[in-house]
Amino acid sequence: MKKTAVFLLLLFAVFNTSNAQVKYETIQSSKLGEERQIKIQLPRGYNSDVDKTYPVFVVLDGDYLFEAVAGNVDYYSYWEDMPESIVVGINQIDKRFDDCMYSEQNSLPIETGAAFFEFIGMELLPYIEKTYRAGNFRVAIGHGETANFINYYLLKPRSLFQGYISISPELAPQMIDYLPEVMTKIESKTFYYLANTNSDAKSIKRMTEALNTDVNAIENENLVYNFDSFNGPSHYSVPTHAIPKALENIFNVFQPISKKEYKDVILELEISPVLYLQEKYQAISDLFSIEKKVLINDFKAISAAIEKNELYEYYEELGKMARKAYPETLLGTYYIARFYEETGEPKKAMRTYQSAYTLEEIAGLTKDLMLEKADLIKEDFGY
Repeated sequence: MKKTAVFLLLLFAVFNTSNAQVKYETIQSSKLGEERQIKIQLPRGYNSDVDKTYPVFVVLDGDYLFEAVAGNVDYYSYWEDMPESIVVGINQIDKRFDDCMYSEQNSLPIETGAAFFEFIGMELLPYIEKTYRAGNFRVAIGHGETANFINYYLLKPRSLFQGYISISPELAPQMIDYLPEVMTKIESKTFYYLANTNSDAKSIKRMTEALNTDVNAIENENLVYNFDSFNGPSHYSVPTHAIPKALENIFNVFQPISKKEYKDVILELEISPVLYLQEKYQAISDLFSIEKKVLINDFKAISAAIEKNELYEYYEELGKMARKAYPETLLGTYYIARFYEETGEPKKAMRTYQSAYTLEEIAGLTKDLMLEKADLIKEDFGY
């Protein structure tokens, strides 16, 4: 029942983009020799911070795939499971075959396919970057023939995209060889999500499964690869299943620490849990160019791990982080006091608890609790 409710909510998100800003524009392309219609969804908070930049999603088959991507991006960013992003859809109705044309000899774009390739890289993206506050992290999304087409950018020495969502791709014959070879040599963090469904044509299933086998064997720490094979959805409905999974995989590090991450990873760490937290937020900054404020939930998870494993010496560094993130609150002071209390300096702990009286309450930490802790130390040691 729970899974059904979540799935219905995600389907609702696909069609509910009213709270985000959706624009329809036309680009005159010299590469294509014609106008091309695009759809653009700006984040809900786009106008509230004029200095903020956003990841960019480029959605091929925008005439039907844009709404599915835009709805899910809006939904996940609302819950802070991914950063707010700009979504750009390219309408390809009646142009899909021409846009995706490739050579039968080497499987690479030719003629109108080569022109469409250059349109995206040399006209569309520069226009988006000039007109909107686009960041450096870009994701390309395609379905069927366009899912094959987005791979051509990965074959370039300097890829335009850091993330690829390839849904039931109709792969060009030699793509099955090109991709594993390129992925082995990737030198910067790249996310690749591949999906198919048991309802796909036999050729799609055969080639995607072969590609998955080859890519799974690659040992490259710069490649973050995930594959899903869905049972039930048609070729045309599988994007509604694949897109949420892809977003969760690509933006895993951006998400709050989950119960599973806490239990399976943090409690088993051989390094400082505070260092783990610092590296998590540094990765967010490095990957997405976003200075995300450390979530209260994440502070509480690290604090719980410190208590559980009795690693009280790490409370001092956690307290410094909390004071920097939430300087007006009790959070950092509480962690510093716990550090003193558990490392043999009760008088410093008592005074630190007492000093927190002027700070704001947060995350279940109250002024009364701080004074109670100070009083208990005073009673125990006779201060």
